Amino acid sequence: MDISSGWDLVVLGSGPAGEAAAMQAAKGGLRVAMVDRDDQMGGNCTHWGTIPSKALRHQVRQVVRSQRNPLLRGLISPRQVRWQDLIQRSREVVDSQVQVRTDFYVRNRVRLFNGQGRIESAGEVRVDDQAGRQWSLRTRNILIATGSRPYRPADVDFNHPRIYDSDTILEMKHTPRNMIVYGAGVIGCEYSCLFTGLGIRVDLVNNRQHLLDFLDAEISDALSYHLRDQGATIRHSEEYTHIEADDDGVTLVLRSGKRLRADALMWSNGRSGNTQNIGLENLELKPNSRGQLAVDERYQTEVAGVYAVGDVIGWPSLASASYDQGRFCAQGIVEGGPVKQVTDVPTGIYTIPGISSVGRTEQELTEARVPYEVGQAFFKNLARAQITGERVGMLKILFHRETLEVLGIHCFGYQAMEIVHVGQAVMRQPAPNNTLHYFVDTTFNYPTMAEGYRVAAINGMNRVSR
Repeated sequence: MDISSGWDLVVLGSGPAGEAAAMQAAKGGLRVAMVDRDDQMGGNCTHWGTIPSKALRHQVRQVVRSQRNPLLRGLISPRQVRWQDLIQRSREVVDSQVQVRTDFYVRNRVRLFNGQGRIESAGEVRVDDQAGRQWSLRTRNILIATGSRPYRPADVDFNHPRIYDSDTILEMKHTPRNMIVYGAGVIGCEYSCLFTGLGIRVDLVNNRQHLLDFLDAEISDALSYHLRDQGATIRHSEEYTHIEADDDGVTLVLRSGKRLRADALMWSNGRSGNTQNIGLENLELKPNSRGQLAVDERYQTEVAGVYAVGDVIGWPSLASASYDQGRFCAQGIVEGGPVKQVTDVPTGIYTIPGISSVGRTEQELTEARVPYEVGQAFFKNLARAQITGERVGMLKILFHRETLEVLGIHCFGYQAMEIVHVGQAVMRQPAPNNTLHYFVDTTFNYPTMAEGYRVAAINGMNRVSR
């Protein structure tokens, strides 16, 4: 065994949380080691989650847009596009991201150990690398950033070639005619839009009464409408009893008595933290039933000097938030002062059309008895949306009737994930600068999608000046 001493921080996992922590700690003068079981950097986010799925979405959107454009319509049919060809293009994006991320470690002189990491104690991590060597890393601090994986119930046979989860769907070698998606969370809704965009008939099974009920109700309703319009059948308040799979397809049997039949099934009902086989028992740390670890305001676990960030600690389980958690945690380790908290995280859901929001919803404001009003801009009325043909969608600003403070931004449609950041920047300003007047008094480029803020703000001002 090779013993490597003198580390200030050993990070397990090179996803957004681990990478951000490693870079921040290295820039703060700490000696940092990164341990990842794969031979390529980036973690699940780069290889199985955010990057490949969003690359897929972009390609499918291009196909959908071509059908809307009178000059391009008929040149290609969505049914002619093969799933495996889309995956190949996505892999090119993944490879580019891996190169970018690997360069970060080289430039910041963070030592990489590719292999299975196991915590032996609060001051030691053992690594069995891919060359058959074993390393013992002695360290002052350990950061667990091992991410998450799709939740797999024991009674579902994921070895069957027609049953997939959000990881294995990237290895699907055929293009099904119809698909069952079980689980209507963010991932289930995103992939349902990908499938319907390719002309695949989808049964989306939701065990709740509404899609993504944490969203503003109007936005959730809009998503439901457009999913159905694209060819999906949404089945709310349903639970499975068992799954029957054979050489020709998959049958999902529901408690209601329904039997759904399709060429393939994608299971997308939750995720579990990757805390197995990393030596938590040596620290007497016990994750919850979903493999997640509890941490304090410094992202420290119950064991001093052992921290955890990202998906492995649960909500909000977003790459953007995980990155900041890693950075803030490492900054706390370096400086020893108070640790910044990740708050006001924007929601980005890459359905087709996309959804993004920040701040409070109408339901939350109503329950809190806040006197709010709404300003709306419908994309069908914006010149830029008319030019691009992306007329579906809306921007909604929620604001206080008396102070005009901006309380929430909700966007559905083309470039929603980009548009929301304008409103987020205004909301982060201290009073009295966070006000609807900013959007009314500021000149926006024309024609742009961001101009929707001015339109929505004037719409809102008209409501309170009656």
